[in-house]
Amino acid sequence: MTPRSHVSIVPIASAHADGFHACLDAVAREKRYLAQLQAPPIETVRGFVRDSVAADAAQFVALDGVQVVGWADVFAAWPEATAHCGTLGMGVLAGYRRRGIGRRLLEACLAKAGTKGLTRVELHVRADNDAAVALYLALGFEHEAILPRAMRFDGVYHDALQMRRLHPAISA
Repeated sequence: MTPRSHVSIVPIASAHADGFHACLDAVAREKRYLAQLQAPPIETVRGFVRDSVAADAAQFVALDGVQVVGWADVFAAWPEATAHCGTLGMGVLAGYRRRGIGRRLLEACLAKAGTKGLTRVELHVRADNDAAVALYLALGFEHEAILPRAMRFDGVYHDALQMRRLHPAISA
């Protein structure tokens, strides 16, 4: 691993698709942070990344050299009445956690989401993921609800928190 300062945060590009797939798969297989247990097939991910690039989506990757070691994205809801709302997804490889990479990814993603007109960003996080909850709170997210038994891994249920961040420049 290289020091934190050598990890760059960049908008996702088609060239990152395979690395993003590998990173997503590694985090999913931990069965702790994501609702999925593995990454979708590589061709699906390549198409997803192609679409994200074409749409100039709020999607960023963390790169250690050329290796994708994390990602964050916010995608808008499609119904017109909720098109100002986006859902956050993110993950960082185990060996790169607690080094500020998640914060940097999230800050870049939230800034871009704001330029795309997303004034409400929502997420679900496992209630026992203290580090992620602390990060979200530090960046302006607030608790909205507890979702009992929202996730199940290997037959064990886990509660999740629903959190949201309203764009600070917009008032009710």
